Amino acid sequence: VQLQASGGGLVHSGGSLRLSCVAGRTSSNNGMGWFRQAPGKEREFVAAIGWNGGNRNYADSVQGRFTISRDRVRNTVYLQMNSLKPEDTAVYYCAASRYAVGSSEAGHYTKWGQGTQVTVSS
Repeated sequence: VQLQASGGGLVHSGGSLRLSCVAGRTSSNNGMGWFRQAPGKEREFVAAIGWNGGNRNYADSVQGRFTISRDRVRNTVYLQMNSLKPEDTAVYYCAASRYAVGSSEAGHYTKWGQGTQVTVSS
C-alpha cells in the first residue's frame, strides 16, 4: 500500500486547506488516520476514520475545525481544515491502520505517506 498525501500549502490564519491522501485499493477495509509533526515536536494524532466512513475521532485541538472523510471508490481520504491557526503548522501525514476502525494510536498504523507541509501565517 502506497499513500500519497497532497494539498498542503501556505495560508493565513483563519484560512482553509483540504488535504488528500490516495491509498491503494488494499487499504479500503482499513481505518485511516492523519497525524502531524511540527518542528522540534513529537508526532501527534489529528483525526481518524473507520473503513466505512464511521468511527470518526479527532484531537481536542482540532475538534470542530477539521473534518475527516473518505471516498472508498477513489480510495482517498480527506482532511478538511478550516479556521487554521499558526499552531496548526506542521508536516501532515496520512496513515493506514492494521485495523478496520480509526484510532489515535500511532502504533496501530502500518503504512505511512510521505507527508505534506502545512504552514499557517499569523
